[in-house]
Amino acid sequence: MPLPPRDSRLIQIVDAALADAARRAGSWLVCHPGCTQCCYGAFSINALDAERLRAGINTLCATDPSTAQAIEQRARAWLVQYGAAFPGDPETGILGTSEADQQKFGDYANDAPCPALDPVTGLCGVYAWRPMTCRVFGPPVRTAGAEDAEGLGHCELCFTGATPEQVAACKMTVPHELEAQLITEIGDEIGSQSETIVAFALLPETPCPVP
Repeated sequence: MPLPPRDSRLIQIVDAALADAARRAGSWLVCHPGCTQCCYGAFSINALDAERLRAGINTLCATDPSTAQAIEQRARAWLVQYGAAFPGDPETGILGTSEADQQKFGDYANDAPCPALDPVTGLCGVYAWRPMTCRVFGPPVRTAGAEDAEGLGHCELCFTGATPEQVAACKMTVPHELEAQLITEIGDEIGSQSETIVAFALLPETPCPVP
């Protein structure tokens, strides 16, 4: 289904906030193309992230089938290797919500590379469509709903030697309210606000053509 029209606005706001935080952080923010530590381990993505990734892989199928096919093959191989232990519905890719499922997910595929990660270049094949977690990782970000200092976190490779005050001065502001509105909007359209993981979202509607 088409992404909500305001998703492009959400991405613009987040990308601008990241650029501003990076400017303030300077050399403390060491994130760079090819640094892939944050590209390992499964994590949940919301329905909006999933639809954005599906839009991305379908676009690549039409514009760059070689890249799309490589990503699809990695996603399918990922699911073959880790799918049996998936704490949810392996047919739909929807994560389970029980306490047991959530505990199981905490230890699930923690060392697995993201199927979007190109193992040769160390770059993300769907960078323009990446989930929000990926877009805000690096600079100091406050968890949605958290107001105290404990809720402010950043990549462990960044801000070495910085004081808490210096870290806080580089905080990235994330438009959680707008994102929540769009998650509800797309959830109403598809009849679900359930979460999934990247591998399931990278399977195109139809197999990509062989280039």
